[in-house]
Amino acid sequence: MLLAPTAAFASAAPNESAAIAVDLATGQIFLSHNADVALEPASNEKLMITYGALTELGPDYRFRTVVLGEGRQVGRVWQGRLVLKGYGDPTLQTDDLRRLAKKLYARGIRTVTGQVAGDASWFDRRWTAPGWLPTFYGDESAPLSALVVNRAWRGRQLARDPALAAAALFDQMLRAQGIEARDAVVGRARATTTELASVRSHKLSLLLRLMDADSDNFTAEMVLKGIGAEVAGIGSTATGAAIVRRDLAAAGVPLAGSRIVDGSGLSRLDRVTARALSSLLLVFWKSSSLRTIVTSSLAVAGETGTLRHRLLGKKTRGIVRGKTGTTQISSALSGYVGSRYAFVLIQNGHPVDWDVAHKLQDRFVEKLASLSRREALSAHSR
Repeated sequence: MLLAPTAAFASAAPNESAAIAVDLATGQIFLSHNADVALEPASNEKLMITYGALTELGPDYRFRTVVLGEGRQVGRVWQGRLVLKGYGDPTLQTDDLRRLAKKLYARGIRTVTGQVAGDASWFDRRWTAPGWLPTFYGDESAPLSALVVNRAWRGRQLARDPALAAAALFDQMLRAQGIEARDAVVGRARATTTELASVRSHKLSLLLRLMDADSDNFTAEMVLKGIGAEVAGIGSTATGAAIVRRDLAAAGVPLAGSRIVDGSGLSRLDRVTARALSSLLLVFWKSSSLRTIVTSSLAVAGETGTLRHRLLGKKTRGIVRGKTGTTQISSALSGYVGSRYAFVLIQNGHPVDWDVAHKLQDRFVEKLASLSRREALSAHSR
C-alpha cells in the first residue's frame, strides 16, 4: 500500500532523501529508505533538543531574570549599583522589566545612586551558532545572549549589544515607575549581592510549543545554551549539544552519523539519520509523561503551528502531529499518525524544492493515515 508513495519520495532525491515508518505498538519498522544516511535535518533537530531539555531541566523549569543590588538601601535610596542579570529567557519582554521596576518601587526604593548594569555572563559571548549563514543573525534568530529583551529589537533596529539594550530599557522602566537612576552600562554582578526582584518565564513544557509547533529558532538555541549553563556551568552551544548527545545515547538512540551543532537546525553542519529520529519518537512515545508533553508541543495537522495549512483532509486533520523542518537545502517532517505510527521524512537538495517536498511528504503521511484508518475499521468489524 505504501510502495508507490515511497518510490516517488525516493526518486525525488534518491541519494539525499530518507524515510521511515514505525509501528508504535510493536516498535517494528515496516518501511525504510536510506534510514542510516546522515542528512541535514533542518528544524527536526529541535526534537533532539526537546529530549535533552526535558531530561535535564524538566517540564516545570522556568527561565529567570533578576535584579541584584550592590550596596544597601538607606531609607528610599539604594546606595550602589543595580544589576539586571539574565539567565537566558527567550521570552523576556518590556512588561517583565516593568514588573521588576514595580517590585523595586514596592520595596520603597526611589533613588539609585549607581548605574544600571546589564549582566549576560550566564552564557558565553557567542551570539550565533557554528555553521550559520551571516543572514541568519537577526533574521532567523535573535542574538544568543543570556540577557535579551524583546528579542533584541529596538523599534525597527536590532540592538548592537542585547545586554546593554536590556539595561537601558530597564532604566527607562525605573524612571517611568518613579525611581531615579543613573545611565545604563554592561557589567557582571559582583560575588556579593542582594537579590531585590525577579521574574520568571512560563514553564518549559509551554515554551516547547513555541519551539516545536511554531518552530521558533531563538527559543531552541536559548534552551540548548541553558542546558549547558544549568548542567555544566558553561552556557555555550557546544556544551549544551554535548549534554544532549549524551542523553540521547543513554536513551538508546542510535547516533552513528549524527552531529548536533546547534539547537535550531539552521546550521549547515547538523546531521541526523531517519533511524535516529524515529528511535527518538519511540522513546517519547514509550514514556507516558514525555508522550503527553511532546505530542502537545508538536504542530497539529490543519490546526496549529507550521502544519496549520497542511494535511487538511479528514483522515489527517487533527490526527497527525508533527515537527516540520525547512531551510534552503532541507525539508523534513517527523511525527505521529494518531496512536498508530511514527514517521520520519527528510529531503535535502541544493536547493530543495519546498513545494515538491511538501507534496511528497503529505502524500506519504496521508497513505499512512489511510492505512491506519483501514486497520481500525477492520479491527472494529471483527
